[in-house]
Amino acid sequence: MSEKESKTKNRKIPQHIAIIMDGNGRWAKARHLPRMAGHRAGTENLRRIIRACTEFGVKYLTVYAFSTENWKRPKDEIDGLMQILSDVIDRELVKLHEEGVQMRHIGQMEGLPPALQEKIKSAVEKTRNNDRLILIIAWNYGSRNEIVHAFQKILLKEAPNPEEITEELVSKYLFTEGIPDPDLVIRTSGEMRTSNFLLWQSVYSEWYFTPILWPDFDREALQKAIIAYGKRERRFGGRFKQQKKEIYAD
Repeated sequence: MSEKESKTKNRKIPQHIAIIMDGNGRWAKARHLPRMAGHRAGTENLRRIIRACTEFGVKYLTVYAFSTENWKRPKDEIDGLMQILSDVIDRELVKLHEEGVQMRHIGQMEGLPPALQEKIKSAVEKTRNNDRLILIIAWNYGSRNEIVHAFQKILLKEAPNPEEITEELVSKYLFTEGIPDPDLVIRTSGEMRTSNFLLWQSVYSEWYFTPILWPDFDREALQKAIIAYGKRERRFGGRFKQQKKEIYAD
């Protein structure tokens, strides 16, 4: 057991980790490679982080993979990103299924290539009964869009009086309905912004910023983030520490 693993042992393990996977382009530029090489390296790293999360006992992993703002990028880059997700489903789905990983999608399906929509739906359905790790892919996702979408659904289906609109009702119509709020949100690459990611859900999350670019964010870096999380005292808006069920590493 390494010194780092020893420090992780018997510490609080976040039930739900969310990651803003930032820095693929800068990683590629530093190596004089095209941007798509950075995105593919980032995808390969995600596989390693999924494996690490299952080893650490994390139950939910949400990754910010394609935002609603990403449509502003050049068309060839957008097409390449769509192809990467399609390739990942083709290449990794069977293995993820065998390892007990359930795949979910949050975000708008509208606007995605029809063939990709079908692949996402098929992957979600195929893995729906797995429970070792819930992998949530935020694709064509933006938190403001999600909140607007939730209120549109509420007005359409519930037609409530204003006083009947509660936090619980709004949460029911978010893309993340049924998924616990993230305990820990990690952003790589040194940027210190929320970037329209899980704004409603992360109100009491612990945030962890690291200068490491996403393709280089390895198992040890994840351990370091978990150790930092374990040292924090979560108050959930109160003056005193509030009780919340925690998971501890064996």
